[in-house]
Amino acid sequence: MTAVLLSLALLVLDHRFHHLQQLRSALSFLTYPLQYLADLPFTTSHWLSEATSSHEVLYERNQQLHAENLRLQAELQKYESLQAENMRLRDLVDSSFKVGDRVLVAEMASVDLDPYKQQVIIKKGAVSGVFEGQPVLDARAVMGQVIEVNPLASTVLLITDSSHALPVQVLRNGLRTIAVGTGRIDELKLPYLPTNSDIVVGDLLVTSGLGGKFPPGYPVATVTRVDRSPDAPFSSVFAEPRAHLDRSREVLLVWTVPNDVPSAYAPTDAPADAPPDAPADDQTTPDEGAPATPAESNPAGMDSTPTEPGT
Repeated sequence: MTAVLLSLALLVLDHRFHHLQQLRSALSFLTYPLQYLADLPFTTSHWLSEATSSHEVLYERNQQLHAENLRLQAELQKYESLQAENMRLRDLVDSSFKVGDRVLVAEMASVDLDPYKQQVIIKKGAVSGVFEGQPVLDARAVMGQVIEVNPLASTVLLITDSSHALPVQVLRNGLRTIAVGTGRIDELKLPYLPTNSDIVVGDLLVTSGLGGKFPPGYPVATVTRVDRSPDAPFSSVFAEPRAHLDRSREVLLVWTVPNDVPSAYAPTDAPADAPPDAPADDQTTPDEGAPATPAESNPAGMDSTPTEPGT
């Protein structure tokens, strides 16, 4: 009985005050070799499969990759031109431009077998600069975010977990909403869209950047079903994640890298919203050291009579 009470007390203290976080981190560091050994058979079989591939298969794959590389290089030239044009337009409105994001490739170590959780473990940790809340992507779209960091490994919560919510927007029209996990690996739900919202099947959902966790513009999911009922205030909208959540072996950890604003566009010493100079015929100045009256603080030609609030 004493052991049970002690266990409950430790659970409460850890949940409320996180006193055992360092102990869990140390235990995770000690158990990491066991995780590596558990994954070793799959890694070895994968290596043997690649090593024993025939020459013809490798040659055909090389040709396919070569053709794909040429196509991507041609598209890259177009995107570089669009990027340069976008920078010029942003300069015209005196705005900043984000050059890109720094990424780190991480290999997946294992998948949480709990049917009520959508989590994976990756082979990068605090030693590599990983931090809690860091966005995680695969080659196609957003996968999730880091929720626990250990020295050599980290836990990633997938966007389909029932406890995960991600601010998104419809790429077609900019409509903002929240994508909530359903606990199913192939489905997200958008529960807060009114019945008259402009969203249709096939719309692409991208990160909106709100909340500060995920950079804006990354693909998230594609709308697969929209059910509208005249008796319900909200539509029933579902989407399918574009990331290969159940197949990806490598993931990308993202650090947002903002670009410095060029000095030619730096703000001047005078504030841009400074009020215009008063007309020349307004010569009234307050006494030195005395507070300004309402009539003195108003520009010339305006009624200085104070108005009631709300009028």
